[in-house]
Amino acid sequence: RGLRVSQHVPGPRCALSWLRDGGPSHPLTARPSRRFQDVASISLQGVSKHWDTATALADTTLQIDSGSFTVLLGPSGCGKSTTLRLIAGLEQPSGGQILIDGQDVTALSPAERRIAMVFQNYALFPHLSVADNIAFGLQVRKVPRAEQQRRVDEVAALVGLQALLQRRPGQLSGGQQQRVALARALVSQARVCLMDEPLSNLDAQLRQEMRRELRELQQRLKLTVVYVTHDQAEAMSMADQVVLLNAGRIEQNAAPRELYARPASTFAARFIGTPPMNVVPAAALAGHALAGPAADAKVAAGLSVGVRPESVVVDPAGVAAEVVAAEFLGADTLIETRLGGAPFVLRAPGKVVATAGQTVHVSWRGQDAHWFEGETGRRIED
Repeated sequence: RGLRVSQHVPGPRCALSWLRDGGPSHPLTARPSRRFQDVASISLQGVSKHWDTATALADTTLQIDSGSFTVLLGPSGCGKSTTLRLIAGLEQPSGGQILIDGQDVTALSPAERRIAMVFQNYALFPHLSVADNIAFGLQVRKVPRAEQQRRVDEVAALVGLQALLQRRPGQLSGGQQQRVALARALVSQARVCLMDEPLSNLDAQLRQEMRRELRELQQRLKLTVVYVTHDQAEAMSMADQVVLLNAGRIEQNAAPRELYARPASTFAARFIGTPPMNVVPAAALAGHALAGPAADAKVAAGLSVGVRPESVVVDPAGVAAEVVAAEFLGADTLIETRLGGAPFVLRAPGKVVATAGQTVHVSWRGQDAHWFEGETGRRIED
């Protein structure tokens, strides 16, 4: 008959109290006192995935700590969703091993891995109500009905579905359907939770709210979360560890602050930051003090220099750049220029008047410059 919808649905205040109390009991036992002690680490050891001549993931080794929030970040086609599906068991690796909590699960089915997953395309049962979709995993595990009801009410309050529990997926908007998929993963309390761009279909305000709620939930319950996104704002605001992928390989694996402050390559430098880091050839600074010591050697070696737009200032003693356009954003202005023929953006506070064709002089502190090899794009350490 489906799950009964409780007449008393806890509001946001009740949901937050539930988080403060450490969350509900483990889904594989009826004992309410059982907490999230069974979280797990994940280890990929030399994992690769090939389709004929195409390589989706190449010889990847990655360690994800127990209870951490790890984000797989990168552009479309970089291998982040493939990595998630390999961890889930939805794809079999062409080589290497996958370990969850030290156990080799490479050959195990998804059900045997005890994970929860939120898909980008919802994957809801159209003939079941919202409540039954959320509770489906609990029903399969034979969790008592009263416990199912309690958990569904709590998670529905957390993601704002209290008034929709009796509806079916076809009666929901895309954003509401994605929230049902998210609630179904959260209610299962599996030892690992995998999320494939779960917030991509939510509106901007709700996405920001859900980021905070999701991060708080993960921290309170110490869940091991692996989260796929192409949105750097999600990665930087939620992650303990960001794994930046490019063409099936790990470009950089670091904490958000480290990724921003010390990009390992020009790809990482240009991918992280809004606007991204400026990267110009050292030749554009030839003859200027901004090139730093051994300027001629840097030019001869074909090195590139990277500078964040927020680190650039207008300075009459700086290097000349030609204005292409200016974009006023309220608190600041983005001025797009050409420096040595390469695009170069600076962020100036307040409203700055700059017209196309105008010449401005820009500079930055020496410690704000990042140097990269010209051929490989790899960072040159200080």
